[in-house]
Amino acid sequence: MLNGMGDHQAGRAELRGDCERCFGLCCVALPFAASADFAVDKAAGTPCRNLREDHRCGIHARLRQKGFTGCTVYDCFGAGQQVSQITFGGQDWRTGPPERARRMFDVFPVVRQLHELLWYLTEALALPAARPVHAELRKALTKTEELTAGTPEELAGLDVAAHRQEVNVLLLRTSELARAGTKGRRKDRRGADLMGARLKGADLRGASLRGAYLIAADLTGADLRGADLIGADLRDADLTDADLTGAFFLTQPQLNAARGSAGTRLPGSVTRPGHWTAQV
Repeated sequence: MLNGMGDHQAGRAELRGDCERCFGLCCVALPFAASADFAVDKAAGTPCRNLREDHRCGIHARLRQKGFTGCTVYDCFGAGQQVSQITFGGQDWRTGPPERARRMFDVFPVVRQLHELLWYLTEALALPAARPVHAELRKALTKTEELTAGTPEELAGLDVAAHRQEVNVLLLRTSELARAGTKGRRKDRRGADLMGARLKGADLRGASLRGAYLIAADLTGADLRGADLIGADLRDADLTDADLTGAFFLTQPQLNAARGSAGTRLPGSVTRPGHWTAQV
Protein backbone atom coordinates (compact mmCIF):
# COMPACT_ATOMS: atom_id res chain seq x y z
CA MET A 1 0.00 0.00 0.00
CA LEU A 2 0.97 3.61 -0.42
CA ASN A 3 1.91 5.35 2.80
CA GLY A 4 0.28 8.76 2.47
CA MET A 5 0.32 11.18 -0.42
CA GLY A 6 2.95 13.62 0.83
CA ASP A 7 5.62 12.02 -1.32
CA HIS A 8 4.13 11.03 -4.66
CA GLN A 9 7.34 9.63 -6.12
CA ALA A 10 7.85 7.42 -3.06
CA GLY A 11 4.26 6.25 -3.37
CA ARG A 12 4.85 5.27 -6.98
CA ALA A 13 7.80 3.07 -6.07
CA GLU A 14 5.40 0.30 -5.05
CA LEU A 15 3.47 0.74 -8.29
CA ARG A 16 6.27 -0.58 -10.46
CA GLY A 17 6.88 -4.24 -11.11
CA ASP A 18 9.53 -5.85 -8.89
CA CYS A 19 10.31 -9.28 -10.34
CA GLU A 20 12.58 -10.11 -7.40
CA ARG A 21 9.52 -10.22 -5.12
CA CYS A 22 7.15 -11.94 -7.55
CA PHE A 23 6.61 -15.58 -8.48
CA GLY A 24 6.62 -14.87 -12.22
CA LEU A 25 2.86 -14.33 -12.24
CA CYS A 26 2.68 -12.41 -15.52
CA CYS A 27 4.57 -15.30 -17.17
CA VAL A 28 1.95 -17.80 -16.01
CA ALA A 29 -1.41 -16.15 -15.36
CA LEU A 30 -1.74 -14.21 -18.61
CA PRO A 31 -2.43 -15.66 -22.07
CA PHE A 32 -0.85 -14.53 -25.31
CA ALA A 33 -1.18 -15.45 -28.97
CA ALA A 34 1.48 -15.91 -31.62
CA SER A 35 1.86 -12.50 -33.26
CA ALA A 36 4.34 -9.70 -33.85
CA ASP A 37 4.54 -9.39 -30.05
CA PHE A 38 4.85 -13.06 -29.11
CA ALA A 39 6.60 -15.91 -30.88
CA VAL A 40 4.18 -18.62 -29.68
CA ASP A 41 0.71 -19.20 -28.22
CA LYS A 42 0.28 -19.57 -24.47
CA ALA A 43 -2.89 -20.26 -22.51
CA ALA A 44 -3.81 -18.47 -19.28
CA GLY A 45 -2.52 -20.34 -16.24
CA THR A 46 0.19 -22.13 -18.23
CA PRO A 47 3.83 -21.23 -17.51
CA CYS A 48 5.69 -19.64 -20.40
CA ARG A 49 8.22 -22.06 -21.84
CA ASN A 50 10.97 -19.54 -21.03
CA LEU A 51 10.11 -19.34 -17.31
CA ARG A 52 12.76 -20.98 -15.15
CA GLU A 53 12.24 -22.77 -11.83
CA ASP A 54 13.44 -19.69 -9.95
CA HIS A 55 10.65 -17.63 -11.58
CA ARG A 56 13.08 -15.76 -13.81
CA CYS A 57 12.97 -15.45 -17.57
CA GLY A 58 15.52 -17.61 -19.35
CA ILE A 59 15.78 -15.22 -22.31
CA HIS A 60 15.27 -11.89 -20.54
CA ALA A 61 18.24 -10.21 -22.21
CA ARG A 62 17.14 -11.48 -25.66
CA LEU A 63 13.36 -11.11 -25.56
CA ARG A 64 13.14 -8.81 -28.58
CA GLN A 65 15.49 -10.95 -30.65
CA LYS A 66 13.51 -14.07 -29.74
CA GLY A 67 10.16 -12.57 -30.77
CA PHE A 68 8.79 -11.64 -27.35
CA THR A 69 8.57 -7.87 -27.72
CA GLY A 70 5.26 -7.94 -25.86
CA CYS A 71 7.06 -8.96 -22.69
CA THR A 72 9.44 -6.00 -22.90
CA VAL A 73 6.63 -3.43 -22.90
CA TYR A 74 4.57 -4.98 -20.09
CA ASP A 75 4.46 -3.74 -16.51
CA CYS A 76 2.17 -5.01 -13.75
CA PHE A 77 2.19 -1.74 -11.75
CA GLY A 78 3.47 -3.71 -8.77
CA ALA A 79 0.59 -6.19 -8.76
CA GLY A 80 3.00 -9.12 -9.00
CA GLN A 81 4.73 -8.48 -5.71
CA GLN A 82 1.44 -7.45 -4.06
CA VAL A 83 -0.26 -10.75 -4.92
CA SER A 84 2.85 -12.85 -4.25
CA GLN A 85 3.93 -11.33 -0.95
CA ILE A 86 0.79 -9.75 0.52
CA THR A 87 -2.36 -11.39 -0.84
CA PHE A 88 -0.86 -14.90 -0.63
CA GLY A 89 1.70 -14.22 2.08
CA GLY A 90 4.74 -15.35 0.12
CA GLN A 91 3.27 -18.73 -0.81
CA ASP A 92 4.66 -19.97 -4.12
CA TRP A 93 2.10 -21.24 -6.65
CA ARG A 94 4.52 -24.03 -7.61
CA THR A 95 4.56 -25.63 -4.15
CA GLY A 96 0.93 -25.29 -3.09
CA PRO A 97 -2.28 -27.07 -4.10
CA PRO A 98 -3.65 -26.48 -7.63
CA GLU A 99 -6.63 -24.59 -6.18
CA ARG A 100 -4.34 -21.95 -4.69
CA ALA A 101 -2.44 -21.56 -7.94
CA ARG A 102 -5.67 -21.08 -9.89
CA ARG A 103 -6.93 -18.48 -7.42
CA MET A 104 -3.60 -16.69 -7.57
CA PHE A 105 -3.82 -16.49 -11.35
CA ASP A 106 -7.42 -15.25 -11.16
CA VAL A 107 -6.57 -12.53 -8.65
CA PHE A 108 -3.46 -11.19 -10.38
CA PRO A 109 -5.26 -9.40 -13.28
CA VAL A 110 -7.72 -7.85 -10.83
CA VAL A 111 -4.97 -6.43 -8.64
CA ARG A 112 -3.13 -5.24 -11.73
CA GLN A 113 -6.15 -3.13 -12.69
CA LEU A 114 -6.44 -1.75 -9.17
CA HIS A 115 -2.75 -0.82 -9.12
CA GLU A 116 -3.09 0.92 -12.47
CA LEU A 117 -5.88 3.02 -10.93
CA LEU A 118 -3.59 3.79 -7.98
CA TRP A 119 -0.99 5.04 -10.46
CA TYR A 120 -3.49 7.43 -12.07
CA LEU A 121 -4.91 8.61 -8.75
CA THR A 122 -1.43 9.23 -7.35
CA GLU A 123 -0.57 11.30 -10.41
CA ALA A 124 -3.86 13.21 -10.24
CA LEU A 125 -3.08 14.18 -6.65
CA ALA A 126 0.28 15.55 -7.78
CA LEU A 127 -1.40 17.97 -10.21
CA PRO A 128 -1.88 21.38 -8.58
CA ALA A 129 -4.62 22.26 -11.06
CA ALA A 130 -6.69 19.33 -9.79
CA ARG A 131 -6.82 20.77 -6.26
CA PRO A 132 -10.62 21.28 -6.41
CA VAL A 133 -11.06 17.49 -6.55
CA HIS A 134 -8.12 16.45 -4.37
CA ALA A 135 -10.39 15.47 -1.48
CA GLU A 136 -12.44 13.18 -3.70
CA LEU A 137 -9.29 11.78 -5.27
CA ARG A 138 -7.88 10.94 -1.84
CA LYS A 139 -11.08 9.12 -0.94
CA ALA A 140 -10.93 7.15 -4.18
CA LEU A 141 -7.28 6.31 -3.60
CA THR A 142 -7.97 5.13 -0.05
CA LYS A 143 -10.86 2.97 -1.24
CA THR A 144 -8.73 1.46 -4.01
CA GLU A 145 -5.92 0.71 -1.56
CA GLU A 146 -8.42 -1.01 0.72
CA LEU A 147 -9.62 -3.14 -2.17
CA THR A 148 -6.08 -4.27 -2.98
CA ALA A 149 -5.77 -5.47 0.64
CA GLY A 150 -8.74 -7.82 0.25
CA THR A 151 -8.60 -11.58 0.66
CA PRO A 152 -8.16 -13.75 -2.44
CA GLU A 153 -11.88 -14.53 -2.30
CA GLU A 154 -12.85 -10.86 -2.06
CA LEU A 155 -10.58 -9.90 -4.92
CA ALA A 156 -11.81 -12.72 -7.15
CA GLY A 157 -15.41 -11.57 -6.62
CA LEU A 158 -14.73 -7.85 -7.07
CA ASP A 159 -16.57 -5.95 -9.81
CA VAL A 160 -13.43 -4.13 -10.85
CA ALA A 161 -15.09 -2.65 -13.95
CA ALA A 162 -17.63 -0.82 -11.78
CA HIS A 163 -14.87 0.57 -9.58
CA ARG A 164 -12.89 1.68 -12.62
CA GLN A 165 -15.93 3.58 -13.84
CA GLU A 166 -16.27 5.40 -10.53
CA VAL A 167 -12.64 6.42 -10.59
CA ASN A 168 -12.80 7.40 -14.26
CA VAL A 169 -15.36 10.10 -13.50
CA LEU A 170 -12.80 11.75 -11.20
CA LEU A 171 -9.96 11.27 -13.68
CA LEU A 172 -12.01 12.97 -16.39
CA ARG A 173 -12.63 15.93 -14.11
CA THR A 174 -8.93 15.99 -13.27
CA SER A 175 -8.09 16.09 -16.97
CA GLU A 176 -10.43 18.99 -17.59
CA LEU A 177 -8.92 20.99 -14.74
CA ALA A 178 -5.32 20.19 -15.70
CA ARG A 179 -5.79 21.11 -19.36
CA ALA A 180 -7.86 24.24 -18.70
CA GLY A 181 -4.72 26.32 -18.21
CA THR A 182 -3.29 25.47 -21.63
CA LYS A 183 -3.13 28.45 -23.94
CA GLY A 184 -4.80 28.22 -27.31
CA ARG A 185 -7.25 25.65 -28.57
CA ARG A 186 -7.21 22.39 -26.62
CA LYS A 187 -7.90 19.60 -29.09
CA ASP A 188 -10.30 16.83 -28.09
CA ARG A 189 -9.09 13.68 -29.85
CA ARG A 190 -10.49 11.22 -27.35
CA GLY A 191 -10.77 7.76 -28.90
CA ALA A 192 -9.63 9.11 -32.28
CA ASP A 193 -8.30 6.76 -34.95
CA LEU A 194 -4.87 8.23 -35.61
CA MET A 195 -3.13 5.04 -36.67
CA GLY A 196 -0.22 5.91 -38.91
CA ALA A 197 -1.17 9.60 -38.78
CA ARG A 198 1.38 12.16 -39.95
CA LEU A 199 1.63 14.40 -36.92
CA LYS A 200 5.21 15.51 -37.26
CA GLY A 201 5.65 18.79 -35.38
CA ALA A 202 1.93 18.87 -34.48
CA ASP A 203 0.76 21.24 -31.77
CA LEU A 204 -1.05 18.92 -29.36
CA ARG A 205 -0.57 20.99 -26.22
CA GLY A 206 -3.29 20.25 -23.68
CA ALA A 207 -5.00 17.82 -26.05
CA SER A 208 -7.20 15.02 -24.82
CA LEU A 209 -5.84 11.85 -26.40
CA ARG A 210 -7.64 9.52 -24.02
CA GLY A 211 -7.93 6.11 -25.66
CA ALA A 212 -6.70 7.45 -29.01
CA TYR A 213 -5.23 4.96 -31.48
CA LEU A 214 -1.78 6.32 -32.26
CA ILE A 215 -0.27 3.06 -33.50
CA ALA A 216 2.69 3.80 -35.79
CA ALA A 217 1.81 7.50 -35.82
CA ASP A 218 4.59 9.93 -36.71
CA LEU A 219 4.83 12.27 -33.72
CA THR A 220 8.38 13.37 -34.45
CA GLY A 221 8.95 16.74 -32.83
CA ALA A 222 5.29 16.99 -31.78
CA ASP A 223 4.37 19.24 -28.86
CA LEU A 224 2.44 17.09 -26.35
CA ARG A 225 2.99 19.28 -23.33
CA GLY A 226 0.13 18.97 -20.86
CA ALA A 227 -1.70 16.36 -22.95
CA ASP A 228 -3.92 13.69 -21.39
CA LEU A 229 -2.59 10.32 -22.62
CA ILE A 230 -4.60 7.90 -20.51
CA GLY A 231 -5.21 4.72 -22.46
CA ALA A 232 -3.66 6.06 -25.67
CA ASP A 233 -2.24 3.25 -27.83
CA LEU A 234 1.33 4.30 -28.61
CA ARG A 235 2.56 1.04 -30.08
CA ASP A 236 5.34 1.81 -32.56
CA ALA A 237 4.49 5.53 -32.45
CA ASP A 238 7.54 7.67 -33.27
CA LEU A 239 8.17 10.11 -30.42
CA THR A 240 11.61 11.17 -31.62
CA ASP A 241 12.33 14.68 -30.30
CA ALA A 242 8.72 15.05 -29.15
CA ASP A 243 8.00 17.14 -26.05
CA LEU A 244 5.88 15.32 -23.47
CA THR A 245 6.77 17.66 -20.62
CA GLY A 246 3.81 17.85 -18.27
CA ALA A 247 1.87 15.20 -20.17
CA PHE A 248 -0.12 13.21 -17.65
CA PHE A 249 -1.61 9.74 -17.16
CA LEU A 250 1.23 8.38 -19.29
CA THR A 251 2.41 4.96 -18.14
CA GLN A 252 5.68 3.12 -18.61
CA PRO A 253 4.09 0.33 -20.71
CA GLN A 254 2.76 2.94 -23.16
CA LEU A 255 6.18 4.50 -23.46
CA ASN A 256 7.94 1.15 -23.77
CA ALA A 257 5.72 0.30 -26.74
CA ALA A 258 6.70 3.50 -28.58
CA ARG A 259 9.89 4.63 -30.29
CA GLY A 260 11.87 7.66 -29.23
CA SER A 261 15.26 9.26 -28.85
CA ALA A 262 17.53 11.01 -26.39
CA GLY A 263 15.87 14.22 -27.58
CA THR A 264 12.41 13.11 -26.48
CA ARG A 265 11.40 15.15 -23.42
CA LEU A 266 9.50 13.15 -20.83
CA PRO A 267 7.54 13.80 -17.64
CA GLY A 268 9.30 12.77 -14.43
CA SER A 269 6.86 9.95 -13.74
CA VAL A 270 8.38 7.68 -16.41
CA THR A 271 11.86 6.63 -17.50
CA ARG A 272 13.42 6.58 -20.94
CA PRO A 273 13.14 3.04 -22.39
CA GLY A 274 16.45 1.29 -22.84
CA HIS A 275 15.70 0.26 -26.42
CA TRP A 276 15.29 3.86 -27.63
CA THR A 277 18.06 5.17 -29.80
CA ALA A 278 20.71 7.27 -28.07
CA GLN A 279 20.91 9.58 -31.06
CA VAL A 280 19.69 13.13 -30.47
